[in-house]
Amino acid sequence: MQLSYWEIKNWFTNVDYTIVGSGIVGLHTALALRERFPLAKILILEKGVLPQGASTKNAGFACFGSVSEIIDDLKTHTEEEVIQLVQKRYAGLQLLRKNLGDSVIDLKPYGGYELFLKEDESFYNECVQKMPFINDILKPLFKTDVFSKEVDRFNFDNIFEYLIFNPFEAQIDTGNMMQALLRKAHENNILILNSQTVTSFQELNDNVEVVTNEISFKTNKLLFTTNGFAAQLTNNQVKPARAQVLITKPIPNLDIKGTFHLDKGYYYFRNINDRILFGGGRNLDFYGETTTSHDTTELIQNRLEELLKTVILPNINFEVEHRWSGTMGIGAHKKPIVEQLSNHVYCGVRMGGMGVAIGSLVGQELADLV
Repeated sequence: MQLSYWEIKNWFTNVDYTIVGSGIVGLHTALALRERFPLAKILILEKGVLPQGASTKNAGFACFGSVSEIIDDLKTHTEEEVIQLVQKRYAGLQLLRKNLGDSVIDLKPYGGYELFLKEDESFYNECVQKMPFINDILKPLFKTDVFSKEVDRFNFDNIFEYLIFNPFEAQIDTGNMMQALLRKAHENNILILNSQTVTSFQELNDNVEVVTNEISFKTNKLLFTTNGFAAQLTNNQVKPARAQVLITKPIPNLDIKGTFHLDKGYYYFRNINDRILFGGGRNLDFYGETTTSHDTTELIQNRLEELLKTVILPNINFEVEHRWSGTMGIGAHKKPIVEQLSNHVYCGVRMGGMGVAIGSLVGQELADLV
């Protein structure tokens, strides 16, 4: 692409900070940099028409981990690491609320529930048995018990009578959140260019040369906040993980309110007004779902529909209106990677499926590294 004098002057000359990715982390990084450097030229490059990955495609859960997820994490992380993960996620949610406001993101504090299929009896018993221990280790953070048993009042089917309830969980409107962040970025004179895929970059003595599918320019600092380059930048410590989702048409008199987890968090659903949004199933095909493709598959979509019919909406007629998928960044460890990689290159990646909770905090931490 041949750039005009005006384009070169206003967009690509004396660029201080270039951020790759206009998702939750990228926008929070840019806003935190603007706070520190009021006169800096800040440019965000986004490969999609809208923020790709998972920022506009997630389910809108303001959550920090169900009992089963925390128990599962304790098998691969130390107790201290798990407490720190929960602490960061919860702090990130508070920062998001502070930055944007509860009304803007349409926060609904309905609480969160975990349900267990009848076929998972041993795991259900383990979670109930370990719930007091999980409450004990989280009490210094929340000052009260986080998890409690509640009788199922939603008329689910093929599950155990008791659900595990968490009053600290809430719903948000993902679209409202991202529009508010984009609006805030524009108001703070942060430049955003869409449909720009970074194909390569080269570190020079004083700056970094960035090449996209259309342009080449220099920037003083380059910050990656996307999973696209994450594997290359982190020696494969981050892998893409597709999350598939569906949403129903409106269901009259729907009496389900809250955020719900099933099967160690591999499945999750919520109401959006009078619809059910249902996602997950990556555990049916870990290999196939390690992809950046935004397609959906029959294997997972059929299982989501089956669980809707047999567990979530038994004896209720429903129709699926829409299906989509997003890409998360995961790894063997769930702690995000926020690092200076070289003199002028940085990254904030690996949200572990918790971008809504932890993205704002990671953006702040990344900006603080510069």
